[in-house]
Amino acid sequence: MTGVPASAAGGSPPASAAQSAAARAAEGEQATVTALGPTAADVAALAEAEGDSRPPRGAKLAAAAVNQASVWNIANLLTMLRLILVPGFVALMLADGGYDPAWRSFAWAAFAVAMITDLFDGHLARTYDLVTDFGKIADPIADKAIMGAALICLSSLGDLPWWVTIVILGREVGITLMRFVVIRYGVIPASRGGKLKTLVQGIAVGMYVLALTGWLATLRWWVMAAAVVLTVVTGLDYVRQAIVLRRAGIAEREAAAEETQA
Repeated sequence: MTGVPASAAGGSPPASAAQSAAARAAEGEQATVTALGPTAADVAALAEAEGDSRPPRGAKLAAAAVNQASVWNIANLLTMLRLILVPGFVALMLADGGYDPAWRSFAWAAFAVAMITDLFDGHLARTYDLVTDFGKIADPIADKAIMGAALICLSSLGDLPWWVTIVILGREVGITLMRFVVIRYGVIPASRGGKLKTLVQGIAVGMYVLALTGWLATLRWWVMAAAVVLTVVTGLDYVRQAIVLRRAGIAEREAAAEETQA
């Protein structure tokens, strides 16, 4: 006499039979859902396949809030402080005709704070990963603004020849524009000569802002002369680097194009 199957005897079905039944039930449920409409998983998979990477509702607002908050870091605050100091410096520099030693001392203090913050904001941004698009744009603007304001004020007061102001500002603006032109081929890093130029420029302009007399007035002339020389020499070096970088970039593109055609 043959044995009675376990299912007929009231026992549990074999594992394979149970899995088959579960699979048929799942298929039935899936067919029912498919008939009613696509599931959320189906929509997500289709969007991913079509390249639709739109974030879920509310994600854009959350990301915008995070990005907006990231702008308010210590490095950017120092940059904003330099921008705010520019009109204050000009007002102090030109107060009472621009020749009062007391007002010139206050103007020197504002200029010194701007120069000191310039040394720290970039370092803080790179060290603590606080680099933002705002900082990349505002930092060079703040640098050129405070230096340009000081040079123009000094030349307008007759303390500094206009040709010095034109040479320094022309170099700064020209090199900045040149960096943007060749940025498609690469970034020109700041050289040690460029950093030394910035330091000497700051010291020279600061000495001219103060109402110095005697041997200090003679010394500041020599410091400014050194700043002008460094300005011209480093500017020519940056032009050389830009030409080399552009040639290398063009050569790489031509080589890549030839490989693609081959």
